Amino acid sequence: MHIRPLSTLHDCRRVAAIERLVWGYTDGEDVVPPAVLIVSIKRGGILLGAFDEGDELQGFVYSTPGLKDARPMQWSHMLAVLPGARHAGLGRRLKLAQRDAALAMGLDLIEWTFDPLQALNAHFNARLGAILEEYEENVYGESSSPLHRGAPTDRFVAAWRIATPHVERRIDAAGMPTVRDSRVLSAPVVNPSRAHGGWLAPGAADLTHDGPRLLVEIPTGFDRMLAVDPPLALDWRLSTREIFQILFRRGYRVVDFLLAQEAGRGQYLLARAIEAQRADRPT
Repeated sequence: MHIRPLSTLHDCRRVAAIERLVWGYTDGEDVVPPAVLIVSIKRGGILLGAFDEGDELQGFVYSTPGLKDARPMQWSHMLAVLPGARHAGLGRRLKLAQRDAALAMGLDLIEWTFDPLQALNAHFNARLGAILEEYEENVYGESSSPLHRGAPTDRFVAAWRIATPHVERRIDAAGMPTVRDSRVLSAPVVNPSRAHGGWLAPGAADLTHDGPRLLVEIPTGFDRMLAVDPPLALDWRLSTREIFQILFRRGYRVVDFLLAQEAGRGQYLLARAIEAQRADRPT
């Protein structure tokens, strides 16, 4: 599998086809059209594709130029890998190639959104070293993608400060065990979950906790929960929305994610800014 920049209208049409396949869009309004892709990459956007040995496009990453606090950055709008090419680290390779391209432009920040209740995405982004301190409600509104199933499209804004030691440590530690400060695992869980049939339900949130580190729990398998128990999925959405918005206002930010897939849960690690640098120490 090799990764290269995409620069032709033909390439952009192949990207649009993958958008429809991966997200299952039935409304053309949800797809970023080839004409928009080609124009944006001619003016500072990054569009990279991953190709197999037969030169078939298997995945892509796409970002547009933006400004944050009057400084140039990249806004990463889409990352997609076809089902047959997943579970081989291709998504990570695409993100690292995007980082290289942004660094070559003299940039130091890439941002994107993701669903706070998608545990595997949270784990992926934490391993890249993304920091979370912004929560947006229903960013994309109603979508024709069956992955959203009518649920509010709440999103974290992931800030990937690509030139920082924190990010470099996370990238260098890929595939290696992470040694965390002993105080991380003893941090209080704000919303300990409870059994609910074959799922976990959100527990009552205790927002009186005020320590340097806190854990916020989410379930794994949120896509399936949306399909089979939409009211429970909505409970998780609304309860975690309130928790994150309150904690972010109090000066916390997400610095890591602990995944316990066999237990059906994941936990975001939040820390005050002064504590964030101690969140992990890769071996």
